[in-house]
Amino acid sequence: MSALRQQRARVGLDKQGHDELRKQVLARDGWRCQYCGSPENLQVHHIQSRGRLGADAEGNLITLCSGVIEKSTASKNVAK
Repeated sequence: MSALRQQRARVGLDKQGHDELRKQVLARDGWRCQYCGSPENLQVHHIQSRGRLGADAEGNLITLCSGVIEKSTASKNVAK
C-alpha cells in the first residue's frame, strides 16, 4: 500500500504580493530567461508545479521566455 502524501495548506498571495514576488524573481534572474538568456517575453514559472505542492516562493520560481515554455510544453505533449 502506498503512503498518501500529506498536503500542505496553501498560502495565497494577494495581487500586490504576487506582483512583488514576480519582480523579485525577474530581478534576481537579471531579467533574462534562465534557459536561453533571452530578455524577451519573460514569464515567471514554478520549478515544482503547484499541482505537485510547489510553493509560491522565490526559491521555487524561475524566469523563462515564452519560446522555452512552448518548446517544453510541446516536448511534454509528445512524450504522452
